[in-house]
Amino acid sequence: MQLFIGGAYCGKRKVVKAIHTGEFCWVSSYYNSNFTDWRSYREDDTAIVLEGWEKWIMDALQLEHDDDSIRQFFYSFFLELKEEERKKGKEIILIMLEMGRGIVPLNKQERSLRDIAGWISQDAAKLADEVYYVWHGMKEQVK
Repeated sequence: MQLFIGGAYCGKRKVVKAIHTGEFCWVSSYYNSNFTDWRSYREDDTAIVLEGWEKWIMDALQLEHDDDSIRQFFYSFFLELKEEERKKGKEIILIMLEMGRGIVPLNKQERSLRDIAGWISQDAAKLADEVYYVWHGMKEQVK
């Protein structure tokens, strides 16, 4: 599993497309895809890219107000993805938005999103085989 993380509009998609040739199954919250339906989008011989985690996390926050439960849910999902990658031999690529830099939001829900997204990003980085930080269209491998 690979993780590409960086700020908004910093070129994460472009970097992923430049590194990985071949077909992708792209599951994006920005196009109203639900990450839990990823199996229905995937073909056996394609890598899968999941992006838009901040929206999926916000959706979870609106349904469940316990931070630990949300974090555990996503951690379990990452384990499921890793197992799928092991079975099929095709890459799983996560693209995540870095939300931890800058001003801490005043709005409680936005602060919760920022906090939980940070913890979930840490969990993804821990489980990922490779982690890349992306800024200005450039990448640096940090794991």
